[in-house]
Amino acid sequence: MKKVFIDGSAGTTGLRIYERLSERTDIELILLPDELRKDIEARRKAINSADIVFLCLPDDAARESVSLAENPDTVIIDTSTAHRTSPDWDYGFPELSEGRERIACSKRIANPGCHASGFVSLVAPLTQSGLIDKDISLTCFSLTGYSGGGKKMIAEFEDENKNSLLSSPGMYGLSQQHKHLKDMMKLCQLENAPVFCPIVAPYYSGMEVTVPLFAKDVKGSIDDIKELYKSYYNNGLVHYADPADENGFIYANAFSGRDDMQITVCGNDERILLVSRFDNLGKGASGAAIQNMNIVLGVDEATGLNIGGK
Repeated sequence: MKKVFIDGSAGTTGLRIYERLSERTDIELILLPDELRKDIEARRKAINSADIVFLCLPDDAARESVSLAENPDTVIIDTSTAHRTSPDWDYGFPELSEGRERIACSKRIANPGCHASGFVSLVAPLTQSGLIDKDISLTCFSLTGYSGGGKKMIAEFEDENKNSLLSSPGMYGLSQQHKHLKDMMKLCQLENAPVFCPIVAPYYSGMEVTVPLFAKDVKGSIDDIKELYKSYYNNGLVHYADPADENGFIYANAFSGRDDMQITVCGNDERILLVSRFDNLGKGASGAAIQNMNIVLGVDEATGLNIGGK
């Protein structure tokens, strides 16, 4: 039985991972009492006695935890931003080309961010195949539920006396310096950062990431894009599907509570919309982390996850 330690189990992502793993019989969770959760020596002992460690911490705290790891066999899966573009870490989006093979033998895995997961899932196959040039100028519009902001934001949105502004969607990342931009560019091999418009909306969870394209910027047709996605995502938790009948809408919370991701292509022969839908707490955070752990363990990567709304 594999031993797993969650460093930062009190946060939103950590709690979600704990809830999933506590139901599994092939995992033994290493737990620290509340008074030792921030004790360095207690954490050092837990990290080095674990087969797999999840870091669910702010960036600086995640770096500190990595510095405590002395056991060469311990696999660390970091859900923070700290190591996502580090050359010494493998990016934890297994559906990318050769991603699953790298993750399976990795000791350091950087879990993707939620917005980045949606963008990378849409753009990386296009740049890798040459359907779009790497020097293309893109935009990205991304809707997320408020749970992506963690405990503080959840409390603000669910406060019965909340600010009335929280009853409407709010755009942030206004300076175009969002922390996900670095891995969005690197994983998609883009020469230019996209204009990125993240929106937090007054619903709990679910994401809808949209990348618009002009057909003139594509070296192929809208059908070529669809066929590429169908062949590229033929294994794993990402799948292509034509737009469902949702009365002419595509709803951002349709995948709330799930751990898979749906890719959809809309539009016409002139203007194209690439859309990725998933749960910001699922494939955008804890679900992706557990999927990566499953790959490392050599078990079905959907083990313990909610796929297809089941």
